[in-house]
Amino acid sequence: MAMVCLCACGGEKGDEAVIRVAILRGPTAIAFAGWMDEPPVINGKTVIVEITDSPEQMQAILIKGDADIAALPMINAANLYNKGVRYTLAGCPVWGNLYLIGKRDAKQLHVFGSGTTPDILTRYHINKHNLSYPLNYTLQTASEITQGLLAGKVEAAVLGEPFVSLVLHRDTAFHILADLNNPDGTSPGFAEAAIVLKPERESNRHTLDSLLRITCCLPDDNSAKVIRILEERKIFPPGTITSQSIERCKIHYLPAKEAEQDILTFLQIIFSYEPKAIGGKLPDKGFISPLLRPF
Repeated sequence: MAMVCLCACGGEKGDEAVIRVAILRGPTAIAFAGWMDEPPVINGKTVIVEITDSPEQMQAILIKGDADIAALPMINAANLYNKGVRYTLAGCPVWGNLYLIGKRDAKQLHVFGSGTTPDILTRYHINKHNLSYPLNYTLQTASEITQGLLAGKVEAAVLGEPFVSLVLHRDTAFHILADLNNPDGTSPGFAEAAIVLKPERESNRHTLDSLLRITCCLPDDNSAKVIRILEERKIFPPGTITSQSIERCKIHYLPAKEAEQDILTFLQIIFSYEPKAIGGKLPDKGFISPLLRPF
């Protein structure tokens, strides 16, 4: 039986004594605040959370096999799987973080990340609701768009947290015009984030699912504690995130098998708009059901 306990990290440990978890700075890091504060110990190995700053850095980490567990955009996880990177999909921790914010009379919509999740879900939303916003891709990052909004150079944009809260707090002329994460209200949202495991961690699957449920509950149960943890560890600057920011991230862990239909629906949307974003094809059944994988 796997030994599991929760304790604080103490002292340096060699690679053989730790389980490395790579997390992108952003909403997914909020879900893992509990592990940063009280790292789990699984079979005598302490879980160490390490923050990365871009999907490109995360991709390099996974290709080299330098993480035991990782959290990254679902489209990147599917893309890497289609390219033969051998990680198992464990589940989804974040169910939507994208909002259309702006002035009510805005005539143009700024979007960042052409061909990525924000861009694709923006196009999906516009088509679904027969909107006529022309899309502007001249600003390349969420930070640039945020600066443009606050400087009065951008009327409306698609952003995620914590940028949404930052804009709404600083300028009351802006409003949330649409939630891009759950258009029909019948699901938890879009399965935008993925947690993946090295195949050798499959034996810890049930333990990890349990621990992931616990850490993903903390943001809703005690947002003040989560904010303190993230600010103390300099994941976010002081005052950047609020309880409203956390609520808008829709943090809730579901194992891959429980979320299978939602994951497939999301990937089908991505494939219909931008096939190359997930490697030119929908991943086979082994992406969600690891026992079917041809290792």
